[in-house]
Amino acid sequence: MTETETIPPQQELDGDLEGPRAWCHVMYGLHALSAVSGILSSATIVGAFVFGWPSIIAVIINYVTRDRVRGTWLATHWRWQLRSFWFAALWLLLAGLLVITLIGIPAAFMVIVGTGLWVLYRVIRGWMALLDRRAMPVPAP
Repeated sequence: MTETETIPPQQELDGDLEGPRAWCHVMYGLHALSAVSGILSSATIVGAFVFGWPSIIAVIINYVTRDRVRGTWLATHWRWQLRSFWFAALWLLLAGLLVITLIGIPAAFMVIVGTGLWVLYRVIRGWMALLDRRAMPVPAP
């Protein structure tokens, strides 16, 4: 079992974190936009999440702004979002490798559907926790 990092939400005055918290809402919104576009189009949820411009912009914002939240409860949301993106990319790569084998196409389909549902769960759970000003359970860096 891995050790998780938990930072209490009142570690800093919330007033100091309103700007970064707003950016976090923007990033969750961009990720959600990518996921919803995967639902509403011919793309898959995970494909739109990993390759869609909104998610790519959210990841760039995440990397650029994460120093501002280091050591705060918001840092767990930055980490949660990055882990969601990169693990989704990893699972999508695995699905791609399964498709190449041809006999793995049914398994690849299951991986893509499962990862898409997992992405939706991660975006919804993270955004709801942010609304409640709660930290996310992420492994310690």
